[in-house]
This record gives sequence, C-alpha cells and structure tokens, in this order.
Amino acid sequence: MITPANTTDNRRLAKARLPRMLFDYCDGGAFSEQTLQENTRDFRKLHFRQQVMRDVSSASVATDILGQEASLPLALAPVGLAGMLARRGESQAARAALRSGVPFCLSTVSICSLEEVAQATSAANWFQLYVLKDRGYSKALLDRAHNAGYSTLVFTVDLPKVGVRYRDVRNGMNGGLSPWGKAQKLSDLLSHPLWLWDVAIRGKPLTFGNLSDAVPSGRSPEDFKAWVDQQFDASVTWKDLDWIRQHWPGKLVIKGVMDADDARSAVDVGADGIVVSNHGGRQLDGAPSSISALPAIVDAVSGKTEVLLDGGVQSGQDVVRALCLGANACLIGRAWAFALAAGGEASVLQLLENFRYEVELTLALLGKNSINELSPDDLL
Repeated sequence: MITPANTTDNRRLAKARLPRMLFDYCDGGAFSEQTLQENTRDFRKLHFRQQVMRDVSSASVATDILGQEASLPLALAPVGLAGMLARRGESQAARAALRSGVPFCLSTVSICSLEEVAQATSAANWFQLYVLKDRGYSKALLDRAHNAGYSTLVFTVDLPKVGVRYRDVRNGMNGGLSPWGKAQKLSDLLSHPLWLWDVAIRGKPLTFGNLSDAVPSGRSPEDFKAWVDQQFDASVTWKDLDWIRQHWPGKLVIKGVMDADDARSAVDVGADGIVVSNHGGRQLDGAPSSISALPAIVDAVSGKTEVLLDGGVQSGQDVVRALCLGANACLIGRAWAFALAAGGEASVLQLLENFRYEVELTLALLGKNSINELSPDDLL
C-alpha cells in the first residue's frame, strides 16, 4: 500500500480497487486515445522561467471564479457515475471541495441527486447540464438546481453524439456482451469484494439520481443510460442558448469550446464563462489538446468572459501553466475521480491540498506574489 503523492499514485490505487469496467470508464478516451494522451503530454512541453531572490513572502493563490471566492484557481469538473467509484461518491467529493474552498460541479448523470449533494454541503455548487431533447425535463432540472441553491450552470455543448470509447465497448458499458463476456464481467466484480460491499451494496441506490423521474422503472445505471443516449440533441445551435438564458437565473458557463470562432459565439450569447475542453479526450479523437487550444481562445475573447481550462490537468504546476497562458482557472476531472476511488473524501481533500501547495511553490519559484502576475513570459 502506497501513500499517494500525486495523481499518478491515485490512479494506481483506483485501478486496483475498482472493477475494470469502472476504471476504464474513468481512465479511457475515444477511439485510439490520441487526444487523451496529448492532453497531458502537451503540458510537459511548457517549461517555466525560474526567477529567484524575489520577496515572495506575501504570495497568495486565492482568487475569484465566476464571482465565487476560491482558495486556489481550481474547481472540480463534472464526472458522470462518480457515485460508482465510492459510496455516495459525489457527496463525498463535494464535501472535500467545500472543506478545501473550491467549487464543485455536479454532473447530470451523477449517482447522487443534486438535492442530496446540496444537503451534504450547503454550498453554492455548480450544476452541469447536457443538451437534452426533452426541454420540459431540462427545465425541471434547471428549476431543481436553482431551488437547491446551485449558483452556476455548466452547459456542455460537445456531445451531440456519444463518443466511441473502445474500452467501454469491450467491457460492456454499452451492453451487448456475449455470455462469455458476461461471465468475465461477473468474475471481475467478484474479485473486488471491498468495492462490492462498500459501493454496490452499501452505496445503493446506484441509479442516476437526477433522472429518477424520467426513468421511474430504472434500477441500475444501465437502465438510465439508454434514455440519456437517446436524449442528446444533435440539432442544437447557438440560438438555443437563448432558451437556457430564459430559464436559468444564475451564472452560465459553456463547456466544450475548442475553437476561437465558437468562443466568440459564446461571448455573443452572453456566457459568463467558457471552458476550453475536448471532454477529456472522450469525444473527438484527433482534436488538439486543451492546453494547445487555449492561447487562441484567450485572444479571441479578449477578456470579455472568463476562460477556464479542462483536460489533462494533473498537478498544481499544470494549473500554473494554464494560468500563464491566460486561463482564469482550471477544472480537474480524472484527478479527483481517481482520488475518490482511492480513498474517498479524505483522499480528494488531500489531493486538493497537494494542488494548493504545488501552485504556491511554483508561484514562489517564478518570483510571483499573485496568480494575477502570471503571463506567457513566465514560460519558455
């Protein structure tokens, strides 16, 4: 048993503790996983300009994200099925985010409902919504989120169709397993007795808590997945954002922007923020990494909206790299999902503490007292 020092360590622990289909669901990407790999690899190409003998004794990494105070420029991204990684996983992660002073964003396809997470935290959490064909149900979700105290809507726009994720196909996440495949899946589940007891049994109900009204007969995530897959709306355009604005009174963030023209369109519809994101490499394989797309998008919006970066962020140093290129803050998804699977709320909290110190350390060695002082000149 190792004491995890970073995201890689948490990933290793998660791999050991989770059934293979769940680990691969979190870890995998679309098609050949080229974009997934480049998301992390391209951060390593950015080297810091170290500057010493500066007075950095008053350095602070606190900031403001979309009008919300944050202890560091970071938020927990929406992760679907997180409640399958640890018992009532979304509530655990949301509590860790609250204790650490950063925003938490709940996925539409979470196991814990938005009301359950709100009750667990009493915080101004964020809620992520997909483009759904059923506008009535979308409005009901927006009303529920607003009534439960959620402050920010993260509207995901890069999922007109579900990406082809080979690992999920092989593991039967999409159904269609042969009898032999089903036997292997059962054997894999039985080989993880701690997960079976803590999550599959004690963590019930393992259903999509936000969609219980839409699929009243649902008893497992698979029952809900068919409904969700049918609900992704490939006809949506920027004009449909007017409908969202009419029914959501809080902050609006558009997630899934990878093109400068799309970024300008998001500004035109009045988005309070955009998330530069390729869905963690889970949608369009062959798309550029998020960090490589960031500078052009920052330039395109010219400070007219906040820019957040999602995809490939593994450490506090990656956060600083993104801020040097103009991001206001970063989102992490896999990093907190692996930590949650590795050790629940305590591990997510420790991960966030690690990120905080890594940001503080990197800032100090760049000779800066504030993240607002960062610029492209701090990278080589």
